Amino acid sequence: MDGKRPLEVLSPAGDMEKLTMAVTYGADAVYLAGPGYGMRAGAGTFGPEDMARAVLFCHGRGVKVYVTVNTIPTDEQMDALPAYLESLEAAGADGLIVSDVGVLALAKKYAPHAAVHISTQAGVMNAVTARAFHDMGASRVVLAREMSLEQIAALRARTPRELELEAFCHGAMCVSFSGRCVLSNYLTGRDANQGACAQPCRWRYHLIEEKRPGELMELTEDGGTYLFNSRDMCMIDHVPELMAAGVTSLKIEGRTKSAYYAAAVTNAYRHAADAAMAGEPLAEVWREEVYSLSHRPYSTGFYFGQPGQYTDDARYFSRYDVMAVVEDCGGDGHAVLTQRNRFSPGDGLELLMPGAEPMAFTAGDIFDADGAPVQAASHPKMELHMTLPVQAPRYSFLRKRRTEEKQGHGVERALKMTRDC
Repeated sequence: MDGKRPLEVLSPAGDMEKLTMAVTYGADAVYLAGPGYGMRAGAGTFGPEDMARAVLFCHGRGVKVYVTVNTIPTDEQMDALPAYLESLEAAGADGLIVSDVGVLALAKKYAPHAAVHISTQAGVMNAVTARAFHDMGASRVVLAREMSLEQIAALRARTPRELELEAFCHGAMCVSFSGRCVLSNYLTGRDANQGACAQPCRWRYHLIEEKRPGELMELTEDGGTYLFNSRDMCMIDHVPELMAAGVTSLKIEGRTKSAYYAAAVTNAYRHAADAAMAGEPLAEVWREEVYSLSHRPYSTGFYFGQPGQYTDDARYFSRYDVMAVVEDCGGDGHAVLTQRNRFSPGDGLELLMPGAEPMAFTAGDIFDADGAPVQAASHPKMELHMTLPVQAPRYSFLRKRRTEEKQGHGVERALKMTRDC
């Protein structure tokens, strides 16, 4: 932490675009993966040149870079690990997130200038284990998601103050303890512990009776059920409690989510962390921001007790679609945009800018790159020109609220269930 802030906002960076958005919207640090050894094989990865470029970009803005090296490697993978660790050392990675003690030992040897963070995959639930990892050279532990705030506070009281505690504050949760799952490997041959989870916990399940092969039987009166489906975590209302329990880094899940998601969720938790550190209440607008983002029904994880399951479906819902991204904007509000979805003059839009509350406005005249009027921006990634209500920084988003039908299946019911938690 280097004394910069007592509470770090740590954001996901699945690729360079997402990294750029997370940094622009207020992250203190980002976590990402190289081409191997990361627990999200489906997320984007950074090759040697991209890794060096990412670190240079972040360090130029005072942001740290942590690299996931948290799979459970085979002997063959271990043999190739020293060269990979040396490449991360050369790139200037600030920290390595590991779960295997052998990887930890190699990290200390081949990437000595990078801090070692113990991954949530290690399932740290108690002070004895946390201290043991600290004695082995770890400067941070990413706590098991199954811990309550009371347990975190007790662990904090029994561990060295210099040992940092990282905890998840937002995003998808896994039905298995600390992500140690064999269900995916059993059903599909894709090993979750090698970063290739097929997420069978999100599937809909039925029964098949022995004498009725091929005949699906419902598990409930209402139909099949998403038996293992977890709620998403949202701790936007409880950042002060996390800080009081001794958490020093707030981790946002979501390396496979969109660049817009990385920007908006980072923006919200940046304000939540700043409010908590200042001892001020959080403005309602930031709570509404995380509820507007793509998510399953929320819970507070295990921090205050059991999170509960949501077995009706595994769908996401959200309130907005991104219409365009600001590439440049002058003092008079004249902006150069890159189109993302179809929109027209007269549409009601919102402008999401780094560090600022969303601003509603009505779209005015739209022009293409040649200055010709555009009645509907319908070509993906086309260059557009339009006057905005303010001078918007680069990477600001123009978004449009979805109609209620498009927000997602069962959205009102899901919102009610979420708010009742």
